[in-house]
Amino acid sequence: MLDTRKLQPMTHRILHIVPSLQRAGAEKQLVLLARQLAKQGYEIRVCAMVCGGPLVDELQDAGIQVEVLGQRFKADPLAWFRLFRLIKRWQPHLVHTWMFPANAYGRHAARWAGAPRLIASHRCVDLRQAAWQFAVDRHLAGVTDRIVVNAPGVAQFHADHGINRQRLQVIPNGVPAARPSRLSRDELLAMLGLEPSVRLIGAVGRLWPQKRVKDLIWASELLHLVQPNARLLVFGDGPLRRRLERFRSQVEADGHVLLLGHREDVADFLPHLEILWHASEYEGMPNAVMEAMAAGLPVVASDVSGNRDLVVPDVTGYLFPLGDRAELVHYTDRLLADAALRDRLGKAGQQRVADEFSVAAMVDQYLDLYQEIL
Repeated sequence: MLDTRKLQPMTHRILHIVPSLQRAGAEKQLVLLARQLAKQGYEIRVCAMVCGGPLVDELQDAGIQVEVLGQRFKADPLAWFRLFRLIKRWQPHLVHTWMFPANAYGRHAARWAGAPRLIASHRCVDLRQAAWQFAVDRHLAGVTDRIVVNAPGVAQFHADHGINRQRLQVIPNGVPAARPSRLSRDELLAMLGLEPSVRLIGAVGRLWPQKRVKDLIWASELLHLVQPNARLLVFGDGPLRRRLERFRSQVEADGHVLLLGHREDVADFLPHLEILWHASEYEGMPNAVMEAMAAGLPVVASDVSGNRDLVVPDVTGYLFPLGDRAELVHYTDRLLADAALRDRLGKAGQQRVADEFSVAAMVDQYLDLYQEIL
């Protein structure tokens, strides 16, 4: 059937506002969406409140103008004024904000600047969100046309904290199909200084309390007792890095836990891993898990909202009780001992992502929402 959307003139101006353009989950979703919207004929701008990052180049390569406001602290009136002036000058038909800092600043500035339509995006079940932040969300929900969440659990969480359920709309994340690695396994192991017999397990995420990377380091020490060739590769950086390095030394895990920091080439590592670990305390719909599944990896993840939406026990991976390192090691040992099981779970996860969480499906749902609101 002919897509009638392509017959309509797409001249609407849409401004996306996000805290930064670092390579993290919400930011990657925004870039995937913005690039496709530009192809559909929408005029797109992206405003980063605090700083830019590696995703700026991807947007500019697609002809999308990026503004970085340089917000210095949480209540920065100069950043608010620069955003207000940008909205007033450009006069977007729709302002779409992402995550709490941009949701708060962006919606407030957009309202004062007279933007006719507002969409906000909540991306996770944030158990550390303060009472005043929930109060701000409830207040601004009244001037927001729709609040997009990426999973049913996120919708329920915000409804439980006073957001009108009628304003919430679930649009799941989308991830592109995995690409082949540009490195052979031998090249990758030589780069890391590892011997050919190692078994590689990955963990991807910011080094932040929510991600519970300390649990993973401790679990790797337990796993080393039954799988001495196992090595844990931790991708990501953040404020806990020094503390995690000290903890790794304290549990004598320096030899089998590699803290690799932020890397732009994680996609080259995924095809060479055997399992992905994910131990988060809370999530929305974690891109790290989706990208691992797209690459054909079985996932062993904490049994929390968000992970449950992706990992089907004994079908695409396993879920372990939050903080239960022994159970994490139990499932990992089972997978490392059974190549056929790893292959079955990995292929099932890859198929599930292709069927239910494609970029095309995500973009189509946003197109429908934008057309309804505009």
